Amino acid sequence: MTTTPALPTDTQDEPAPVEPVRTPPARDRYFDLLRAIALFRVVFYHLMGWAWLPVVFPSMGVMFALAGNLMARSLKRPAPQVVRGRLRRLLPPLWLLGAIGVTGMLLQGWGPDSEGHPLWWWFHLAYWILPLSEPSAPETLPGVHGFLTEDWAAQVAVPLWYVRAYLWYVVLSPFLLKALRALPWPTILAPIALTGALTWGWVNIPSTRIDSAVADFATFGACWLLGMAHQEGILKRLPRYVVPSVAPAVAAVGLWYALTHGFRPGNDLDDIPFGQALWSFATVLLLLHLSPTWTEWPRRLRRWDRLITLLNSRAVTIYLWHNVCIVVAAALWDRLWGFEALEVHFSWLLESSWPVLVLVWILVAGCVVCFGWAEDLAARRRPRLWPDGSQRPTREGTHRA
Repeated sequence: MTTTPALPTDTQDEPAPVEPVRTPPARDRYFDLLRAIALFRVVFYHLMGWAWLPVVFPSMGVMFALAGNLMARSLKRPAPQVVRGRLRRLLPPLWLLGAIGVTGMLLQGWGPDSEGHPLWWWFHLAYWILPLSEPSAPETLPGVHGFLTEDWAAQVAVPLWYVRAYLWYVVLSPFLLKALRALPWPTILAPIALTGALTWGWVNIPSTRIDSAVADFATFGACWLLGMAHQEGILKRLPRYVVPSVAPAVAAVGLWYALTHGFRPGNDLDDIPFGQALWSFATVLLLLHLSPTWTEWPRRLRRWDRLITLLNSRAVTIYLWHNVCIVVAAALWDRLWGFEALEVHFSWLLESSWPVLVLVWILVAGCVVCFGWAEDLAARRRPRLWPDGSQRPTREGTHRA
């Protein structure tokens, strides 16, 4: 009598399925380096005011390009979730600045009668909560003798155009990405064309607030889109000789335009949008073309790892608070003129901005410690005082941002 062998079942002697371990994408240390240089240059420029600094390194174009690159990578997830997450990271640090800064403005007399109509004042005050337009601040206030000059409130608001522009880029990025995939180069070049149309009066916007928002969006829009194009692999499709051939020519046109339209101290690239757009576009294009994709630091740069990590971890805090630090540092340094011996024998030192730069970075370090935690809370991380990478988070202590 023969027996029929049992047929194996689908689950017999098969190993249990193993879920793939998802590891976070490695940081591109080259981009971290660019962001750190851009941030340092912003602080340096706002103190020194040298017109040639935006030419040497167009920080804002670089920062927008890096943000566009990250945004395109994030948009592999559902767009509403990504936009909500980006705004969540951006707004709490701004709210902290507003809570302190606007409170100080109110205590010094800023109020509903300051702009001629109470309703407009309340309406503009809402931009400190959601900066669809640039948050308002009074031009002059009494200040604090020896600590804050009369223009301190206006200086607090100076960097906030970047927050407004960033918000609009983030909100529109899902649509920009679709346009980029359908028509790559017409989409990338469209903001430059819009900048030209605004510059030459072909497009007129009656509202000052809307005009400034559209102008900033157009000026740096090509940089944001270049960052997205880099992430999408669009730039890699170009022959290797195209970018080194075209970018210098575009940069030359941008610099020529700036030089023939009043480029000088007090009227730099920031005041010449079309020149800024061309120069920033060309520089960003070259930097992305040269991108070496460092997952680890080259040996010569390893000594700067902790500083660059700190600058990247606290980029929003440093950007938002650095102008306040400049105002306070300059006021403190000016107090030294009250010492007769210093005025007589060391007037050259008191007139120098270099000691003020050192004092500014000391104050910036204090802001990192005092206010940087807002970035961690916004990213749903455990708050850290000095996130320079010296204490790497454990697997159990990490939180998904």
